[in-house]
Amino acid sequence: MGYRIASLLPSATEIVCAVGAEADLVGISHECDFPESVRGLPALTRARLRPVRGSREIDRDVRSILQQALAVYEIELARLEAVRPDVIVTQDLCDVCAVSFSDVCAATAKLVHQPTRVVNLHPRRLDDIWDDVLRVADALGRTSNGIDVVAELQRRVTDITERSAASGHRPRVVSIEWLDPVMIGGMWMPELIERAGGVPLGTTPGDHAPTLTRNALRALTPDVVLINPCGFPLDRTLEEISLLATALPWDAWPAVLSGRVYVVDGNAYFNRPGPRIVESLEILAACLNPKAFEDFRRKHATSIVRVDQNLGQHPEFRLQGGF
Repeated sequence: MGYRIASLLPSATEIVCAVGAEADLVGISHECDFPESVRGLPALTRARLRPVRGSREIDRDVRSILQQALAVYEIELARLEAVRPDVIVTQDLCDVCAVSFSDVCAATAKLVHQPTRVVNLHPRRLDDIWDDVLRVADALGRTSNGIDVVAELQRRVTDITERSAASGHRPRVVSIEWLDPVMIGGMWMPELIERAGGVPLGTTPGDHAPTLTRNALRALTPDVVLINPCGFPLDRTLEEISLLATALPWDAWPAVLSGRVYVVDGNAYFNRPGPRIVESLEILAACLNPKAFEDFRRKHATSIVRVDQNLGQHPEFRLQGGF
């Protein structure tokens, strides 16, 4: 008999499904959207944010909420009680990404049915993501499944790492995690860049995403730029494409002058520390070295848009000769 599982963040939902426990999910967060089959489950969280569109406005509202000592997200306590979970999977890494761990603990204490186990995830680097998969699998009585999933993910990462090393090409890379203000991708992102054959600029593995001034950005001189704002799907980021010219040292970066700026899906990939972090690595490898990773270039063709110096957009699948 399986556990009744409540997942309060998208990456956790993907992990639960990857280890074979999708049928045991009884509730998810309001942001869980993969796999498609989970979307009909009860949403156990909601956002306090106003329905604003601009990156600057979103950042301002988030900072305002946090300054008031409030949570960006809230738990739907009545719904949580109604689904009667045996296991709740959550995180304590970032209060901007999901409900706060303290709120989860407080909500769990109020549940009438007991006991309820809380599985807390705290990924900062790639190894932490593998550990989280194993931790979730173990909590759900699916340890063997977790070991198999992690082994396959690590095998794929190793294969990409070896292929990128064989190419002998190591471009300098900047990953943009937010556009206004500009934040550089941290945590596992520098490791992904290194595994894909690049040299990460602005952060080191495990760092929180720093906010950089224009002068600091100008000093980075990347060969490749990846635009992957946290929580933004590809189309949403393209709505703010004009920000690139004003938020970044657009005419100074070598990546811009050589046409090597790529907009990718920062919601489904890169900022989700779950099984699809390997798909994120595939996309990154295709951007850094399209000739060596022709298979990934084709696999992820609709997930990448190249932006030229004039902010012209070039969906990869329309290009005949690669990037």
